Amino acid sequence: MRGADPQPGQREDVLTTTIPTRAVHLGALDVSVEHRPDGSALVRAAQTLPAYPDKLTLRLEHWAREAPDRVFLAQRGAGGAWRELTYAQTLERVRSLGQAFLDRGLSVTRGVVVLSNNSIEHALLMLAAQYVGVPYAPVSPAYSLVSSDFGKLRHVLGLFPPGLVFADDGHRFERAFRVAVPPDAERVIARNPPDDLSVVRFDDLAATPVTAAVDAAHDAVGPDTIAKILFTSGSTGMPKGVINTQRMLCSNQEILAYLFAFLRDEPPVLLDWLPWNHTFGGNHNFGIALNNGGTLYIDEGKPMGSGVDVTVRNLRDVSPTLYFNVPKGYEALLPHLEADPDLCERFFRRVKVMFYAGAGLAPHVWQKLDELAIRTVGERIVMLTGLGATETGPMALNANRQYDQPGRIGLPQPGVVVKLVPSGDKLEARIKSPSVTPGYWRQEELSAKAFDSEGFYCLGDAIRFADPDNIDEGFVFDGRIAEDFKLATGTWVSVGTLRAQVIQHFAPLVEDVVVAGHDRDDIAVLIFPHAASCRDLCPHLEPSATLDEVLGDRAVLQRFRALLASLATASTGSSTRIARAVLLSDPPSLDVGEITDKGSINQRAVLKNRAALVEALYDPAPGPRIITIDG
Repeated sequence: MRGADPQPGQREDVLTTTIPTRAVHLGALDVSVEHRPDGSALVRAAQTLPAYPDKLTLRLEHWAREAPDRVFLAQRGAGGAWRELTYAQTLERVRSLGQAFLDRGLSVTRGVVVLSNNSIEHALLMLAAQYVGVPYAPVSPAYSLVSSDFGKLRHVLGLFPPGLVFADDGHRFERAFRVAVPPDAERVIARNPPDDLSVVRFDDLAATPVTAAVDAAHDAVGPDTIAKILFTSGSTGMPKGVINTQRMLCSNQEILAYLFAFLRDEPPVLLDWLPWNHTFGGNHNFGIALNNGGTLYIDEGKPMGSGVDVTVRNLRDVSPTLYFNVPKGYEALLPHLEADPDLCERFFRRVKVMFYAGAGLAPHVWQKLDELAIRTVGERIVMLTGLGATETGPMALNANRQYDQPGRIGLPQPGVVVKLVPSGDKLEARIKSPSVTPGYWRQEELSAKAFDSEGFYCLGDAIRFADPDNIDEGFVFDGRIAEDFKLATGTWVSVGTLRAQVIQHFAPLVEDVVVAGHDRDDIAVLIFPHAASCRDLCPHLEPSATLDEVLGDRAVLQRFRALLASLATASTGSSTRIARAVLLSDPPSLDVGEITDKGSINQRAVLKNRAALVEALYDPAPGPRIITIDG
């Protein structure tokens, strides 16, 4: 879960008016900075981290006693109605599944793997594994459904040999079951068993009679017990298995409970699509619902394509009190909120905080959300972001108040120490906290490289003070250290900062940008355009015109050329001057790692997979589709 890219410039009138912001109870932070002789600095909050439980499943038991009939999990069934599971029902099924795991001899060396998306069954398997101390690993469904060679899935199952593998739909995951899953692993499905393949029905597993062995196994689970293995998206190679202990999960939830203090005032209601094979959805959001006795409505939508229609349908039923999304998700929702006042009212009715992470939120998107909230409920809604990673549980830094522009990642939370280490002209952030991973599963060499000599996890992100003279203004994300590169002149290019400037300057015509120029004389960019906004530039085209035809239209090319020239005029030197650009009609590919499940761009993968296009960008005689500042 990365922080948001910095977005330059102030937002417009909506921020400078006296229109109120919805009141929300957030934890206070008083931060100190300790400067050290070696040029590094330690930043920490004065507030101490409150005590937290030894295992997160104690919170399930707590709510099953205190609010047994409260709905914990809900998901639409095949007929469209919501399937609901209370806290008491959840605990009962979790214990039965835990017994089934013990009966099969599952252990730290033979864990549980889930191949499919978020579901009630997935949640029960996750909690059951944690209840009896069996490691569980959720795997990106793309590794089974999109990949043609199962390379990443085979790698994951090789690192983490499973004793039991679950997929919700036997037909959809049949090929992965047959080709990639080890023959000695038990295959479990919720529905649609494949022909001639030995599988176990989930419902049969969940009906296992419970014995005293379940209580004994639960008693043995402690803070250092492995709760799950989260495999990173593999942006720099094959996925790494990040060990998540109970200490990590529980301490990070206490950090979040301190930050979102309003969670103690009333149980939260979440509608969430973020995948549980990522830390944002699986640790952060799922944990918030469980830890605070809330209700989690599982949203089977996506922030891309027709998936947003599913989310819109669900928002007509559910008014969340806390809403999480990636920037592309908010952007995809905007047209629906603008077109439907009733949907807008349901969305803003009782939401206390909106939160984004994973990428930078464009100022025009934030401004439009503000305008819609003001028009609908008469007040703005607090919008927050933070900085963290799979290895940090995830939350490390977070904004604890409304800032006047996106990109502010806030300050270290209680229990978190941030070490700032000079790296060129930037400050690399390193993290120490009880919610930091002990290392990578069966990859000791990678684990050793991930920590410095003082035990700080090397995040790989650069951050900077928004205002060096006022610490309370928090930090700003300053890009990935590894993404930055030098031009042929030896000049450093800050990719994160430049990318954010381009998105802001070209808004709303651009969805995302990839920056090229390593060892070149100047910078070029590959632009993933916003299709609808580009079509608006050429109303003379037929509605049936393809995106490729739109992007090749003279009006579109002229508009992008003018914006590129004006951006170059405002540049401060070769490190910020973009000489050439190309508009991409092919979206980023999930199969080859150009984009993650959450919609975040992988810069390295795009540059690698589209190397021929990068060469075309730098051709001395550029083709007609290459946009240059000199026309």
